[in-house]
Amino acid sequence: MEEITYKLEKFEGPLDLLLNLIHKNKVQIEDIPISLICDQYIEYIAKAQELDIELAVEFLSMASELMLIKSRMLLPREVPEEEDPRARLAEAIARLEAAKKAAEKLGERFKIYGGRMAKDTDEISVDKTFVADQDPQKLYDAMRRVLSYANTHKEARGELVRPMAKPIIPVELKIIGIMKHFSDGVQSCDLGTLLDDAVSRPDLVAIFIGVLELVKMRRLVIIEGADEFETLHGTRTRFAVGVAPDDTEAENADLAEMNR
Repeated sequence: MEEITYKLEKFEGPLDLLLNLIHKNKVQIEDIPISLICDQYIEYIAKAQELDIELAVEFLSMASELMLIKSRMLLPREVPEEEDPRARLAEAIARLEAAKKAAEKLGERFKIYGGRMAKDTDEISVDKTFVADQDPQKLYDAMRRVLSYANTHKEARGELVRPMAKPIIPVELKIIGIMKHFSDGVQSCDLGTLLDDAVSRPDLVAIFIGVLELVKMRRLVIIEGADEFETLHGTRTRFAVGVAPDDTEAENADLAEMNR
């Protein structure tokens, strides 16, 4: 028989050794060639004793069990046994193999997610530099207009199924685009027209943030809609060119920013 070389330290127990022998001989767990596996297992025990390696009692106990199973399969019996003598051993080895595969998958996930930590929620302070006298309800209606527009905008809907990586949309560029709508003497414009430039949901958000920034700077002001229904439900929120803050208002805003 070809001499077999083992790395004894890698076996965590007798079942681990048996599973290794089964894989080495390329046999099925459900149909263990008990004579071959038993001989190789005994050879492992003998080599360990030659090297003065102390084995756990479980290794010696398994050796005796293997020899018992081997003898039961070799000796003829008048009444055949209902259960295969190898069944309990095969079941134990199968459970070990399943556990090792599960541990390997969990180990891969641990390498990916093991170093991650949940971030605590940050408290966001109230911005006290907002000097424009705008009605918060009108801003809320405008936000509802953005959400409604996103649900009906075909290009925006298509963007929702794109990969998770999203492009960074500069709000400053959107502010420039918004102000272009008020060129050539145009004094007012509804929110829907401003959002027509959006090609994706991030674009919609960037444009709306740009509108809020312009309102904050009083470059734009909210005016009433075409009728009472449109104004109440934010379906046609309109904006007009506002008056920039005077020197006193700007100075007060700077002081408020420094005191935050």
